[in-house]
Amino acid sequence: MNELDLRPDHYYSNGAWGRDWGVRRILKIEHGLWQGVAGTCRRKRGEATRAEFLVWTKNEVTLNENSWQRVSAPD
Repeated sequence: MNELDLRPDHYYSNGAWGRDWGVRRILKIEHGLWQGVAGTCRRKRGEATRAEFLVWTKNEVTLNENSWQRVSAPD
């Protein structure tokens, strides 16, 4: 992912397996605020620079009924 792909109120996963997996929602990009919504991040809030968040995230995700799935990249 690159910095231009990050958007507020969108969800991102670290792509990890098992206990390390997590999903975060960006609250405010300009302040680096995020809210954990699933996995190891659940019920947590934090701050991260754009660079730190980009190191953590592997892909954008969306909730499809009961599972988180990658958002397809536009063609």
